[in-house]
Amino acid sequence: MNAHADFAPGSVSMPGNAMLDGLSFDSTALGMGLPAEVESLIAQAGLVRQDRVRAEALLQKARTLAPMHPATLIALYRFHFYGHRLREAREVSREALSLARAALVPGHPDPVAADLPPITDEQARFDAAVRFYLFSLKGFAYLNLRLGDIEVGRAALHELQHLDPHDRVGGAVLAVVLARAESGDDEDEQLDYDRLAISQGRMPHRGWGNP
Repeated sequence: MNAHADFAPGSVSMPGNAMLDGLSFDSTALGMGLPAEVESLIAQAGLVRQDRVRAEALLQKARTLAPMHPATLIALYRFHFYGHRLREAREVSREALSLARAALVPGHPDPVAADLPPITDEQARFDAAVRFYLFSLKGFAYLNLRLGDIEVGRAALHELQHLDPHDRVGGAVLAVVLARAESGDDEDEQLDYDRLAISQGRMPHRGWGNP
């Protein structure tokens, strides 16, 4: 299974098989193993989110303390995304893709360039690492389309459709975003993924839930 090279995320240094304190990536993607100090920093950032500088400093500290934990990336992504800082959110989504790929192709010297193993529908529904990758790919596709990088966004969307043909992570909605981008419609309309995710039981920071 080939990921398109033109939207391959930047490499993120990861030791071994992406383990954190003895936990598998699947466990951390479900929110387990987050150090209490890091959890507190993320909570504090939420309380002061209107103070961008202070909130971002707290989230960056959390990321530094737990760089291999998906929760710190999710928190930072949400902070930028819902603050309408789409370029910053896109960079976080690149990191998330690299983190997930390293878990899906453990031991490969360059997991970003490696072929992903075949993904089954069962994995797309229940495997935390696979779902983390798919959600990250969805976000990356959307952000590129919104930012006008249409070719990169289209390639990412096509890869998402290939990996998740049954649309377990709701990527089909991006076809509308692609159509708008191709037509030159630059209406600044953020899709409320939180509301959609809640309705589908897919809040990332609470675990991916069931389709």
